Amino acid sequence: MQMKRRTRAVLSVSLAAAVLGIANAAPASAVPFGKVKHGKATFYDNAGTGACGDPIDAGSQMLVAVSPKYWKAANPNNDPLCNAKVRLTFRGKTITVPIVDKCMECGPKHIDLSKPAFEKLADPDKGVLHRVKWKFVR
Repeated sequence: MQMKRRTRAVLSVSLAAAVLGIANAAPASAVPFGKVKHGKATFYDNAGTGACGDPIDAGSQMLVAVSPKYWKAANPNNDPLCNAKVRLTFRGKTITVPIVDKCMECGPKHIDLSKPAFEKLADPDKGVLHRVKWKFVR
């Protein structure tokens, strides 16, 4: 009898979440916060609407796009990544930039910085930064 009540409670909460539209949100624990990754960074400079639903201009704003592997919510606007940042270190320089976009061609160890963010680390003529260290931060 106790199990039936618990099952009903879980079903009620799940139904309420679906009705309220929060079932599409991924838990923040799905984001590997603090886990250091080693990989590469590239840059982009176009403008439009980012994966978090806001207008962006990668030619003038400090921001980053990350691999689709890390986006968990059915609606990216509800994803915990939209409230997170990436802290990246390259050759002794460190920057922290907000995650606002999805990099469809990026693998899990590749991030795509806006041009101004890339410029804080190296000359854009370099094109690709290898052996960068980065992690998700709150």
